[in-house]
Amino acid sequence: MKFTASIDIMPLPALLDPQGKAVSSNMKNIGLAGIDNVRIGKHITLEVEAANQAEAEAQVKEACEKLLTNQIMEQFDFRVEELQAVA
Repeated sequence: MKFTASIDIMPLPALLDPQGKAVSSNMKNIGLAGIDNVRIGKHITLEVEAANQAEAEAQVKEACEKLLTNQIMEQFDFRVEELQAVA
């Protein structure tokens, strides 16, 4: 079975996010003073071949832990769904 995974990777809340800070501080300059505390991360999508949903989720988790994230500085969250064939 084929699955698709959507992975969101963000800096840990306790760490400084220089990109987010720069965007936050410039929001008022473009008339969006009500927007604050911007955090900028990454979004990754991928396809997984696996026997079932649990196996696909395990593979995605392993990929995140071993390659896609720096666990000292980042946290991740993901969703795995069965890839629907296009008719």
